[in-house]
Amino acid sequence: MLTELDEWRNEAYESSRIYKERAKKFHDLSIRTKEFKPGHEVLLYDSKLRLFSGKLQSRWRGPYVVHKSNWNVTYELLASNGSTFTVNGHRLKPYFKAELDHDVEVVNFIDP
Repeated sequence: MLTELDEWRNEAYESSRIYKERAKKFHDLSIRTKEFKPGHEVLLYDSKLRLFSGKLQSRWRGPYVVHKSNWNVTYELLASNGSTFTVNGHRLKPYFKAELDHDVEVVNFIDP
């Protein structure tokens, strides 16, 4: 009877291992690598804890320009004032400029 329990436990362990391998393989397929080259514009995630920051305020700051990419996942960014600083690449995302339509009509409201 104890040997049957050991066999069931071993089978459960093996099926759990197979399931975890398949789940990891599926998860790894959905991961996209982010690679930035010097000159790319990026947004930086601001992870500082603020007690009373606005709920709808975006935590993405920037745009910054990639000045240099290091051999690992760190990047050196160039701020608008000319200073450079190093950040982890996981805190960056590409910045896409919004194309503004120049045929926009401006309406001014006047109080009666």
